[in-house]
Amino acid sequence: MPRLPIHPLPPPPPLNPSHRDHPPVAPPSRREWWAWCAFDFANSAYPTIIITVAYSVYFTSIVAPGPEGAAWWGRGYALSMLLVGLCSPVLGALADVTAKKKWFLALFTLLCVSATGSLLLVGEGDLGLGVALLVLSNIGFAAGLAYYNAFLTELTDRDTYGRLSGYGWGLGYIGGMTALILILPLIRGGLAPENLPHYRLSFLIAALFFALFSLPTFFWLRERAEPQPTPAGVSLWRMSMNRVKETLTHLRRYRQLTRFFVSYLIYEDGVNTVFVFAAIFASAALGLSPQQILLFFIVANVASGIGAVALGHATDWMGPKRMIALTLVGMVGVVAWAAAVRTAGGFYAMGLAAGVLLGANQSASRVLLAHFTPAKRSAEFFGFFSLTGKFAAVLGPLLYGEIAARAGSHRLAVLSIGLFFIVGLALLLRVNEREGATAATAAAAEH
Repeated sequence: MPRLPIHPLPPPPPLNPSHRDHPPVAPPSRREWWAWCAFDFANSAYPTIIITVAYSVYFTSIVAPGPEGAAWWGRGYALSMLLVGLCSPVLGALADVTAKKKWFLALFTLLCVSATGSLLLVGEGDLGLGVALLVLSNIGFAAGLAYYNAFLTELTDRDTYGRLSGYGWGLGYIGGMTALILILPLIRGGLAPENLPHYRLSFLIAALFFALFSLPTFFWLRERAEPQPTPAGVSLWRMSMNRVKETLTHLRRYRQLTRFFVSYLIYEDGVNTVFVFAAIFASAALGLSPQQILLFFIVANVASGIGAVALGHATDWMGPKRMIALTLVGMVGVVAWAAAVRTAGGFYAMGLAAGVLLGANQSASRVLLAHFTPAKRSAEFFGFFSLTGKFAAVLGPLLYGEIAARAGSHRLAVLSIGLFFIVGLALLLRVNEREGATAATAAAAEH
């Protein structure tokens, strides 16, 4: 199996005074860079095994077989993202006020790990339990990402956001591939009745993988933000709500950020739908076995890691907006390819292309937001980023699931994904990257 060509992390650069997004405390160490990236490695087991490869197929084949299974899968995933989206901005502001991003990250990680491990109990026909644990585990996973992403602005400066973000995404895809290799012996027997106890053990492996490999993040990553004073008689919750209202009131000031959020809302809907239904499409439309699907995602994870790391440097050179636009154009072609593919080999080749493009897209999106984020509001703005991303996970999966259930065609459903990439690209082209970064710098100076 080819190894991912990741070069050792260079020493973290000293923060550029003109770009500093946090107080001049002790500079981040190389160990902290690795500790931050380790969370990407750890949490990748959850979306890879639960959302994409193993539990999604188990749910639509064993828990809720038939056309309605895809619809219930889309509904459960969409509900979890909607709930996270509604809470993310306030929780992000609360973390900024209290300087407890790592505490909130640990809380939601615990929720994800415990709910994921409990999937071991979901058996044939357990629709209510299967959907409830999907919702709880995905809330824990998705809500935690806002706090994890917010640390990016404390660990480096705008000149090297793309590099560090790319290393994180790249290590994350290595984590996903490692998790898939670990569960291969368990799902090799497929969904035959005698193999179901082994198959369900893969859900427990995902939980343990996340818990174990996230420990360096909580031991070594420093919280550099400082608690902010609370006015007398004002609760932390009220203060956090007021900060969110203030940001919403002054969104005109962050016009380019708003434009980016709208674009991201659309194209990320397509990205989420790809992850949520890829394995279901492979099983229902192509008849691939669980073992073949797992091999496909190992290939896709390698490709995504290469895309995130190799193109992370290119993102710093050409700018995140151009990189995002390039990947969206490519994904339109990939969607058309997916609707026409008929063989496992063609599906694997399509996965290579999609993996490279999606790895680069996700990393560059995080970088563009970092460019638009004012100082001391990183968790809050990444909370809005989470809000946008979570709402972006509502319409796409719902649309795909309902089309697949009513039309009885996964190929027709997959074509709907291309619309999200086309519209998102058109909106992205209206974003002025330079103006957005200037607005963030000016807001930081005033603060």
